[in-house]
Amino acid sequence: MKTAEKMALRSLDNALPTTPERPKKIAKVSVLPVSKKPTSDIIVNDENQAPLPVSSEPVIDYVSSEDLNPISEPESKFKGLMDGLDSKDWTKVCESLNDVRRFALFHSSILVPVLDKVMLIMVKAMKNPRSALCKTSIMAASDIFKAFGLNLLESSTSDAFDQLLLQLLLKASQDKKFVCEEAEKSLRIMVESISPVQLLHKLRGNSSHNNPRVRAKAAVSISHSVSRMDLDGMKVFGMGKLVQIGADLLNDKLPEAREAARKTITSIYDVFVGDEELKNSETSLKESWENFCSSNLQTIQAQSLVKIIFP
Repeated sequence: MKTAEKMALRSLDNALPTTPERPKKIAKVSVLPVSKKPTSDIIVNDENQAPLPVSSEPVIDYVSSEDLNPISEPESKFKGLMDGLDSKDWTKVCESLNDVRRFALFHSSILVPVLDKVMLIMVKAMKNPRSALCKTSIMAASDIFKAFGLNLLESSTSDAFDQLLLQLLLKASQDKKFVCEEAEKSLRIMVESISPVQLLHKLRGNSSHNNPRVRAKAAVSISHSVSRMDLDGMKVFGMGKLVQIGADLLNDKLPEAREAARKTITSIYDVFVGDEELKNSETSLKESWENFCSSNLQTIQAQSLVKIIFP
């Protein structure tokens, strides 16, 4: 009996050991490290301190012509003007362009010897991708037009003016609204400041530019110039040339150019009917206009111009 008990006990001792239960895995929670910002970027709400600027980008003030003041010592200021305009610091260039505006409005005679160089620097600034620099240079162009007007078409500055005019037309054609509007404003000031007879020779070349937007803006400036002309001015430029410009733009791609062309033709007609020779003629106004258009244009073009006035 004891032997059997021992054997039973022995069988239990010889049984395979039970596998110990593995400890359950605990899910690890990863903690993202908090990004450390420089102390200079940490905004502290302190009512006694001015709020820190969100960006380090300089803020440019656009000063209207009416708010500009004369320079206290213009001769001394002029000595550093060109260096400022040639600076690699775009904010310094903006400051110098505002000085150019002040020179133009209040001390124009000092600016005359370097006017062509200044205009070329303005052209370069207009090409800059920085909108602030571009707009400031356009504002400078407006004040240059006010101060120098017809003198800009003299031989010494004519080439620089051609480049400046093209850049203004390009900027007036772009999508950045506040640059576009400033360029359009500058073009209007240009038209008001320069004799239309001379200016039309410059604008005429741009009316056939490859860029349809440039053609449209040139057409608008042409329309404004023609509206300022009297009969003598039109005869000096050539009335046949004027109606040819209008006829060419009348079939342009963009509606803006076509509308400007119609206004140009209407302005020509309004002056045309004021001719004393025409008043004393027994021919009707419609027939006189038809004869005038037919003598200067192809038949199809002439008919289009007649329909604008006599639909």
